[in-house]
Amino acid sequence: MICRTANRRFDPRSASIAGLAFALMTGGALAQVDKAGDRLDALKERDQQLQSLRDEQKKTAETEASLKREIEQIGADRRKLNQDLIDTATRIRAVEERIAGAEARLKPLDENEQSIRRSLESRRAVIADVLAALQRMGRRPPPALLVSPEDALTAVRIAILLGAVVPDMRSQAEALANDLQQLVTVRNGIEAERARMKTAIASIDAERTRLAALTEERQKQQGEREASLNAERAKAQDLAKQADNVKDLITKLEQGLDSATKAAREAARSDSRPAMAALRDPGRLAPAVAFASLRGQIPVPVNGVKIRDFGASDGIGGVEKGISLATRAGAQVTAPTDGWVVYAGPFRSYGQLLILNAGGGYHILLAGMERISVDLGQFVLTGEPVAVMGSASHIAAILATGSSQPVLYVEFRKDGIPVDPGPWWASQVEKVRG
Repeated sequence: MICRTANRRFDPRSASIAGLAFALMTGGALAQVDKAGDRLDALKERDQQLQSLRDEQKKTAETEASLKREIEQIGADRRKLNQDLIDTATRIRAVEERIAGAEARLKPLDENEQSIRRSLESRRAVIADVLAALQRMGRRPPPALLVSPEDALTAVRIAILLGAVVPDMRSQAEALANDLQQLVTVRNGIEAERARMKTAIASIDAERTRLAALTEERQKQQGEREASLNAERAKAQDLAKQADNVKDLITKLEQGLDSATKAAREAARSDSRPAMAALRDPGRLAPAVAFASLRGQIPVPVNGVKIRDFGASDGIGGVEKGISLATRAGAQVTAPTDGWVVYAGPFRSYGQLLILNAGGGYHILLAGMERISVDLGQFVLTGEPVAVMGSASHIAAILATGSSQPVLYVEFRKDGIPVDPGPWWASQVEKVRG
């Protein structure tokens, strides 16, 4: 048999087609290998993520178990439990202030960054000329100006030093360098503030976990009187349905107390209470100091800014009977003074309402919270956590302020009559600007 292949003329097109086919086949094989490698890398990455998640869950479980053991030991001593509740709530409010401060500092920095970027954008032609001059001196392309201002700043400085810009453009290049330096400084400031805020957020999460465990322990102790407490709750709800207003509700609640409880709370009416040192005893079961003598010493119950003041128009023909504070979502609410919880639950248009009997005929009303963490009959101490704000305003229409933030309404009453809380605050409540 004669082999005719040897007598064929060489056809470049056939060779090209054959080469292309070979390339496609080998390329396809390589592509398959690459895909398999990618899948393997993806699986390895997924395994690493799962292992990291398992490690994190294990660490969280160990932390929670350790915290539970610690709090069970603390719970055996009511004084220690009360003090730890107050200390933890204080730390949470301090971290809330740090986060708010970081956000306040970030706002002008962000605005400054945007202003500089707009200025640089308006001088795009000058920037292009300077960077193009530098590009002509070397093979590397000019850096992306707004993506990496640090590299762009270095490039412009090198261009100036090497005389790569013509003399009449030098002043513009130097101005550009100054703006880029300012942009770098601002961005570094933004990154530092965000790092501080991230640390603060991690800290507040840990503190809130601790506070939740402490509150659970406190409520567990309260649960020992759960049967009588349920009866008190039902009675309070019945009275709330019968009451036409807050004054009427307070009157009905106080009238329903037994004689021994009335006597104990009436004792707090005297101005000749123990010295201020008694405030340091976390085991006290009655106000350490008469409320009337605490003017200028009471802490504001939540971090926030005042958006409605006592005596201001309420927008419907009347005047405000208390103050309204715009807060952060999830802000911690603490007791502004020692007192007994006489009401804790929903009431008409107030939403969630907490009423504290501070003694001496004084009552403190707090409304607008999402969750109340104390119960009827409980004696709470100054600074003790009593409620948490939600993520939006829960204040009813009669207290509406137009704010999209959560709003806490605070009212002081003496013998049922609203009084200006201003003279009692230990520090001036910041008023919202504008």
